[in-house]
Amino acid sequence: MEVISSSISLSEFLRSRRERLAPQEVGLPSYGRRRTPGLRREEVAQLAHIGTSWYTSLEQGRNINPSEDVLNNIAKALRLTEDERCHLHLLAKPIKQVKVEEQELNIGLERTIMALEPNPAFIMGRSWDLLLWNQAAEIVFGLPAFSNDLQQKPNWLRRFLMDISLKSKNMEWEAKAQIMIARFRADYAHFPNDARFKELIEEFMQISELFREIWPQHGVQVVTDCHKHWSDPRIGEMEFEHVSLQPPTDPELKLMIYTASKDTADRLQSFIGTRTVKDNSENRII
Repeated sequence: MEVISSSISLSEFLRSRRERLAPQEVGLPSYGRRRTPGLRREEVAQLAHIGTSWYTSLEQGRNINPSEDVLNNIAKALRLTEDERCHLHLLAKPIKQVKVEEQELNIGLERTIMALEPNPAFIMGRSWDLLLWNQAAEIVFGLPAFSNDLQQKPNWLRRFLMDISLKSKNMEWEAKAQIMIARFRADYAHFPNDARFKELIEEFMQISELFREIWPQHGVQVVTDCHKHWSDPRIGEMEFEHVSLQPPTDPELKLMIYTASKDTADRLQSFIGTRTVKDNSENRII
């Protein structure tokens, strides 16, 4: 796959944000028919109080060094959200990448995830590969039983895009998938040269029509704590509070924790206990 540098990503991001705005949305007059959608470069420069040639150079991916104030003025001119503003700064001033090593978990993190039963919890790596999950997560999210010997561990975005059961059971699947893709892009901006990220993007472009449609739009969104509510025919209605944590010693990891309501936790605990008894019975040596 062709390597996409931060400057190219910055250029594409600025162009996509500029093309989504009409002149009247930012208080500018519109004269006659426009050959391209959205604002012109000179209009963005005018709104950001910078020179047109300077903004054009930035959008063309040339090697210039914009200040934080200039970037904030451009963000304001383009009506960026806070997540988009932070994304703009990251693309314009990328963090120097060091050699990426394979991610490993320490025993403390492993014990923490397992101790959270019956609250579903898992650890997600930089490119959204799941590195560890507990039984509750296995049950609620339909994951395979965790084992260090798994040849291919699940990828959180691939699962959401390709799991047919998720599409059929969730009427808001497409809207949620768009949010997931926007979050994936926000994380990708931190590791623009990561081979695993590039491999996954190429894969998703091939296997998912929605990803092919949404990815070029350059939407970005960060993960936020929220209330989750869904049902399972085996367990019934379930409620969770979702939080995402990052260990200070390895901020590339995300601990995804779904704290269950008392009623949900009781039913999940009962289901886990029943399944454990069944598994032990089937594996008993006679």
